[in-house]
Amino acid sequence: MTATLESVRSRSFAFILGSARGGGNTETLARYAADGLPPAAAAGWHSLSELPLPALPSGPLPDGPEQVLLDATLDSTDIVLASPLHWYSVSAATKLYLDYWARWSGLPDIGFRERMRGKNLWAVTAYARGDDTDTEPLVGMLRRTADYLGMHWRGALLARAHREGDLEADPAALARAAAFFGPAD
Repeated sequence: MTATLESVRSRSFAFILGSARGGGNTETLARYAADGLPPAAAAGWHSLSELPLPALPSGPLPDGPEQVLLDATLDSTDIVLASPLHWYSVSAATKLYLDYWARWSGLPDIGFRERMRGKNLWAVTAYARGDDTDTEPLVGMLRRTADYLGMHWRGALLARAHREGDLEADPAALARAAAFFGPAD
């Protein structure tokens, strides 16, 4: 599913990078997709490996990386979860980030659930083996997350890529990436 060009122009995209290493195939795929955003659309990039969340929150209120990620999440109109496929789901860092959504929902004076309603949720994932059907648990989990919070599920950009350079050797994947956020047919 893609958005219309007019509806993308005034948007702010938070790209949440869930890979343990920078510059991998999933991030590369997300950056190809972001190249298709109109110039007026803002895009912020947040690496969960550079903004690590502790398994248990460090205090009663967000601070440090947690506050940065909370602000990015709430300040954006569109959240793009860019996670490689790990055991048929998102990476551990991405899952932990989503677990923090539950924490933020319970914090007073934030209004997390209300502020998430109406936002757009997208997914970008590269997988090393198999085919798109192997991503069904990942896509299903994120679609249900969007539904639960009253967000709009906008779809998943999927590509098979195991080694560096695999994406560049796949013109169909690059074409899907270029059109992912672009105007609908």
